[in-house]
This record gives sequence, structure tokens and C-alpha cells, in this order.
Amino acid sequence: MTKSRNNILVTGGAGFIGSQLVQRLAQANNRLTVIDNLSTGSLKNLEGLQSKIKFIKSDLGRALKANLKLQNFDIIYHLAANPYIPPSVKNPKYDFEQNLMNTFLLLEVLRETANPPCLVNVSSAAVYGNPEKLPIKEGDATLPVSPYGVSKLAAERYATVYSRLYGLKTMNLRYFPAFGPGQKKQVIFDLILKLKKNPNRLDIYGDGSQTRDFTFVDDIVTATILVGKKGVGSGEAYNIATGKSYSIKKLVKVICKVYRLKPALKYTGINRPGDTEKWEADITKIKKLGFKPAYSLEQGILKIKKWMDGEGEMKNIYDK
Repeated sequence: MTKSRNNILVTGGAGFIGSQLVQRLAQANNRLTVIDNLSTGSLKNLEGLQSKIKFIKSDLGRALKANLKLQNFDIIYHLAANPYIPPSVKNPKYDFEQNLMNTFLLLEVLRETANPPCLVNVSSAAVYGNPEKLPIKEGDATLPVSPYGVSKLAAERYATVYSRLYGLKTMNLRYFPAFGPGQKKQVIFDLILKLKKNPNRLDIYGDGSQTRDFTFVDDIVTATILVGKKGVGSGEAYNIATGKSYSIKKLVKVICKVYRLKPALKYTGINRPGDTEKWEADITKIKKLGFKPAYSLEQGILKIKKWMDGEGEMKNIYDK
């Protein structure tokens, strides 16, 4: 278990989830160092935190080769990665370098570090691929169907082996689909953006039967910090989700209810390459650490609406 005040390194800390993790950790008065190459993250996500963090603009691999002293930290939250499936399908080499190679380099430096910090390695539900049964438990088969899922699974396995062979304290977090204010990709944001452009018609990938365990970003941050404090550290995996799945048809219905719209719906019948059919997590393991999801799907979408309407985020969104 970590101390109440820690020296913490967050890789990928300017991204959607990473920046909100940094904000929560800063509120707890931790000493924070953030590394991000800003390829998908933004310094805007860290506004107001400049005096509370040390920010390093760098690819993680370059920062490690520049002799970043990991022994100065108590815990590392490792989120630096290609965070999406489509780029991995388009460019698997890039995905390999960002998700697996950088994690391997991090583990190697930790292996050679005296008194190494605990590593909380962020993985993905994509490691499961199309599961044989639902809900998915951490011990179920891992058969990824995208390069992204393969790279995340390989990074997990390295973290586990390094824990068992070299005594590193590591944990792997399998994030299920995240959503919330600040996110500018993925299915929920994409559907809302389409409705912003045309409230009368909504084109949707697939046939609507696909299911996902959508998890609000605040709940993901809560679970992430919880594992950092209470995780065993033997290379184990934790599902980070709500334990409740929604079909895409149900998701569309909730979004339209929140936005008070009744568009004509057009399902393409074709899924994107690398996408899975059905996900629902068993979260018994993380619940034993004290985790309880606080947000429903509708509550989370209402938060997104307030963010988009109140923060002026839609002004330049079409250029992103």
C-alpha cells in the first residue's frame, strides 16, 4: 500500500484519462511528474495545474534513455500509449512501438533500478477479443482481434513476468470503454458529434446489437487510484468497468433522450475492422478492493452535454 503523500509519475498524463487522473492526484497533494509527447494529449487538459506538477514533453522511450530517475518515485501510473483501435489497424508498427516497446523499456529500467516504484500498467478490455461467455472474468481467455489488443496483452504479460522473475510490483488495469467530458473520440462522442452536425439523421456502425460496458471517466480514475493503493502487485489484472453492458441501440436511445432529439436512424450493418461484438465485465475483483461505480450511462452523458454546451468545446471541434 502506498503512503498518503507520494512522489508519482504519470505517463500519458495530458490525455483524456491521464489528465483527469493527474487532477485527482494533485487534489490529494501528491508530488507529480507528468510525461506526455502530446501526440493525442493536450496541455489544455492540465490548465491550472502548472504549479502543482513537473511536466516533461517527451516520448516515454526518449525520456527513459535521457536517464529519467525512476527511483525518485513511489508509484508510476503508466497510461502513455496509442489509446485507440483504428490507428493500430491502419499502422500496427506504430501501435507496437507506442504500446509494447515503450512499456518494455520502462520495465527494463525498473528492473535495473534500486528500490523500484510500483507500476500500475494501463491495459484494455481489447485483450479479450470476442469473449466466449459473459460477463468476462480476468481469468478468461485472451484472444485479441486487433493489433491494439495484441500489444496491450503482450505489455501485460511482460509486466507480469517481470513481477514474478525480478520482484517488481506491477498491476494491470483492463479499462473497458471510457467516456466523459474531455473525450474527443470513440463511439459516444462520435454519435453526439454526428447529432450536432445533423440532428435529423444518425448513421451508426453495425446493426446496433453490439454491447459495451461503458464506464464514466471519474469511475475509471477512482478505480485506478484504488489499485495503486491496495493492489497486490504480483502482476495481476483488474477489470475496470461498471459490470453492466448496453447495446448500441440502447446507447443511441439514451443519447437521443438526453439531447431531446428523434433522428432517423441508419445502421450500416458493418462493424469497423478490429471491433468486437459484445463486452460486459465481471468486476468482482476490483469491488473487493472497495470500488463501486458512481455514474450511470445517462448521468455520464448528461455530464458530457453540460461540458459541450457550457465550455464552448464545440466551437473548434470540427477541425480536430
